[in-house]
Amino acid sequence: MKNFVVKTIANAGALAVAVWLLDKITLTGADTGEKVGTLIVVALLFGLVNFLVKPVVKVLTFPLFILTLGLITLVVNALMLLLTSWLADRLDVSFHVEGFWTAVLGGLIISVVSWALNVVLPDED
Repeated sequence: MKNFVVKTIANAGALAVAVWLLDKITLTGADTGEKVGTLIVVALLFGLVNFLVKPVVKVLTFPLFILTLGLITLVVNALMLLLTSWLADRLDVSFHVEGFWTAVLGGLIISVVSWALNVVLPDED
C-alpha cells in the first residue's frame, strides 16, 4: 500500500511540474488545497489509465515499438495523457490538456520527473 501511495505522490508531482511548465496543460482551482486535491485525483486517474489501458496499447502497437526503436513510447504516453484529460473532463475534474503535441511534451516531462521522483522517494511495500 505504501508503494501505491508513493507512486501516486510521484505522479502528482510530475503532473504539477508539467502544469507549471506548459501553458496548454491547465489545472484550475479556487485555492492551493483544491489544486492539490485535483492533482491527487488526476494522478489516480493517470495511474489507472497507465495500469489498465497502456499495456493493451503496447501489445497492439508492438510492431511499431520495434520499427521505431521505442520512439512510439512518446506517442503512447501522449495518448494516455489525452485519455486522462478526457476522463477528467467527463468526471468534472478541472484538468485539461490542449492538443496532441502538448500531450507529447507533457508526457515526456511527466515521464522524466516521475522517474526522478521514484528514484528519490522510498519504494518499500
